[in-house]
Amino acid sequence: MNTPHSVIALAVILSGVIALTPTASTAQGGAAGPRPIAPRSPLSPAEQATIDLFRRVSPSVVFVTSLSRYRDRWSMNVTEVPQGAGTGFVWDEAGHIVTNFHVIAEASAVEVTLDDETTLPARVVGVAPDKDLAVLRVQPRKPLRPIDVGTSADLLVGQSTYAIGNPFGLDHSLTTGVVSALGRSITGMNGREIEDCIQTDAAINPGNSGGPLLDSSGRLIGVNTMIKSPSGASAGIGFAVPVDTVNKFVPQLIQFGRVVRPILGVRLADDRVMRRAGLEGVMLATVEKGGPAARAGLRGVRESADGRVALGDIVVALNGRAVRRSDDLLSALERLRPGDTVVVTYVRDRARYEARVTLAAPR
Repeated sequence: MNTPHSVIALAVILSGVIALTPTASTAQGGAAGPRPIAPRSPLSPAEQATIDLFRRVSPSVVFVTSLSRYRDRWSMNVTEVPQGAGTGFVWDEAGHIVTNFHVIAEASAVEVTLDDETTLPARVVGVAPDKDLAVLRVQPRKPLRPIDVGTSADLLVGQSTYAIGNPFGLDHSLTTGVVSALGRSITGMNGREIEDCIQTDAAINPGNSGGPLLDSSGRLIGVNTMIKSPSGASAGIGFAVPVDTVNKFVPQLIQFGRVVRPILGVRLADDRVMRRAGLEGVMLATVEKGGPAARAGLRGVRESADGRVALGDIVVALNGRAVRRSDDLLSALERLRPGDTVVVTYVRDRARYEARVTLAAPR
């Protein structure tokens, strides 16, 4: 018996409907739709504290761009192009920004980008290459939020650390870690050592330089300045200039444009001369007439009565602290103030002497 065409068509339609209807096994075991979203657990107190810290401090962190002048060889037009980038933070409501000296060292101009993405020209107020610090100033259209300043003298290895910066140009990045070590010394751009630095494993990468290192309260404890890495990227060994150093010298940079250290009234001989001669200490090349050292009887290099060159006095200690090279003497003076009286231990003609010297203010 022949089947009517209408019956065949109905059977085809029904078979399609049946094929499109999921079977029990398909519905139970297949991946036909999105997975249901599991309810989120409440944030842990530690997570919430970190989130709150970032939200509170990040408005005080800025992006620093150093510019250099470029002359087009055909048109001879001079333009300023980005040379490098780093991080900085707001020091006070007057618009002072703190960053690393090496971030702006070779710049012809500097720009600062604030948290609201406003970019402003910045003026270099003062620099301290010995400490890898620089202070800039901007003229914001609205009040800035200064960072909270902490202390570094009471830090302990194992404390939590937080770094906010612009690594590789990725602005306002947060990394976390701990204080890995204290009292580290690192070498700055000018070859002088920066003492008492903080070592941290919070990831610090190119672009983080000049940014804040924070404690768990969101207070500034250091300025991220350097990493130790064969590849140039973070290897878990970063260093920060301690905030006690920052808090001492930044006000001087704002007021005077430079570090103000008391003076002995001497010029020091090159350390290499001492090393070649196999001597330890710092030789006085010249002693300023009427200066603090001269009044205390110290002498520099001079011509003796028989026409020979006599060595200057060799300073080996200041207030009982050993002086082996110029850096030791300069660092010791930075801890003092004009008007302080110090005990200078020196060697003359192989004999050891002491002199009391009253330090003077720099001119």
